[in-house]
Amino acid sequence: MKSALDTIDESADIAKYMRRVGEAARDASRIIAAAPTATKSAALTAIAHAVEADRALLKAANEVDMAGAARNGLDQPLVDRLLLDDSAIDRMIEGILQVDKLADPVGEITDLCYRPSGIQVGRMRVPLGVVGIIYESRPNVTVDAASLCLKSGNACILRGGSVAIESNKAIATCIGNGLIEAGLPEAVVHLVGTTDRQAVGELLKMDDWVDVIVPRGGKHLIERVSRESLIPVIKHLDGVCHVYIDADAELSMAIDVAVNSKTAKYAVCNAVETLLVAQDIADAVLPGLLERFSAAGVTLKGCERTRARIAVEAATEQDWYQEYLAPVLAVRVVDGIDEAITHINHYGSQHTDTIVSNDYRNTRRFVAEVDSASVMVNVSTQFADGFEFGLGAEVGISTDKLHARGPVGLEGLTSQKYVVFGNGEIRIR
Repeated sequence: MKSALDTIDESADIAKYMRRVGEAARDASRIIAAAPTATKSAALTAIAHAVEADRALLKAANEVDMAGAARNGLDQPLVDRLLLDDSAIDRMIEGILQVDKLADPVGEITDLCYRPSGIQVGRMRVPLGVVGIIYESRPNVTVDAASLCLKSGNACILRGGSVAIESNKAIATCIGNGLIEAGLPEAVVHLVGTTDRQAVGELLKMDDWVDVIVPRGGKHLIERVSRESLIPVIKHLDGVCHVYIDADAELSMAIDVAVNSKTAKYAVCNAVETLLVAQDIADAVLPGLLERFSAAGVTLKGCERTRARIAVEAATEQDWYQEYLAPVLAVRVVDGIDEAITHINHYGSQHTDTIVSNDYRNTRRFVAEVDSASVMVNVSTQFADGFEFGLGAEVGISTDKLHARGPVGLEGLTSQKYVVFGNGEIRIR
C-alpha cells in the first residue's frame, strides 16, 4: 500500500517532497501523542501479524537488495546485516512484541510533591514529537525504529540506505497496514520514498517539523549528520570499546569474555577493539588468548610488553584510537587498574567498556570512574544492545551526555514537562 506522499519520480522537487513529509509527520505526531496505550498496542500487534503474513514478500524484496549488493561488491559484514532470512524476520517480530509488552512511558507523572504555597509540582513524561532516523544497510532498523517511536507516542521519518530500499519498502508496507488497522494515520511512520542523497540534506534542515535526528551507520554518515543538522542529534561517532583483564580475574572467564567481545560479531559498534591486560596476569593469560584468537582468525597487534610475551604485530599509537570493525584487536599490557582506567578515558569513545575481575574494589572503581555510556563487569561488551538491555529494541546508541545515553529505547524517545496542580492558589509575591 502506497501513501500519497510516496508519489515521487526522478524529476520531482526533493525539497518540496520532504516538506510534505515533514508537515504530514507533524500532524500525525499530534494524533499519536494523544493515542491511548491500547491503540498503540493494537497497532504493534497488527504490524507483527502483517510481517508474519508477508514473510514471503519480505524475503523476495530482500533478494533484490542482496543481488544488488553482490553486483556492487558490498563488504561481507554489510551483506550479513542486509540479509532478511526467516531467522531475521523472527527476530523482527519478537522485537515488535517485546516493545508492545513494555510499560508505556507516556503520561507517567513522577516527583509529585506539595510546595509551601499549596500547589503540587511534578514531571510528566511526554513524546519528543517527530523523530528523523537516518540509517544504512540494516532493514531491521525500519521495524525497530517504527515500533519504539510508535509506543513512545512519536511520529518518525525513516530514511534507509539505498542498498536496502526494496526490503525497507516491503517492511514499511506492513507497518502502514498495521497503523491503518489500528485506526492511526500512515504518516505516523513514513519511509522516505527516494534514495536521492539530497533527501538527507533536506531532512537535516527541517527543524520546523522534526524534533530530533538519530543517525545509525558508519562514521562518515554520523559526521555528516552532526555537521549539517539544524536539529538536535542523538548519536555515537565511534565504538572504541575495551575489555580490561584485571590481575584478580579468573583465567577461563577472562579469555571467554575477551574472545566473545570480539568475535560474536565484528562489524558492530559494541565489539571490543582494544584489550588491556594487567601486568601481574599477562604471562598466564596472553598465550591462551593468542591461541583462541588465532583459531578465530583474529589478528593481534600488541604493545612492547605484549610482544615480549607473545608473537604478534606491533601496535602503533593510532591503533589505540582505532575502531576496526574487523577481525583485528589491539592488545596492551598495563600496570593495573589505574593505568587501565586512564587508557580507556583517554583513547576510548565513551561507548562500552568491561572489566573482568573478582576484586570487588576494582570492579566498583571501574564502574564509577570509566566515563562511558555502558560500563560492565565480567560480561561481553556485545551485550550493549537495546534488546539485551530489555528495551525491546533501540533506535541507536548515544555516547552524548545530555538527554539520552547508551542504548536509546522508549524512555530515550521521551522528554519531561513540569505539571502543576492547584486549587485556586495565587502568587502573592
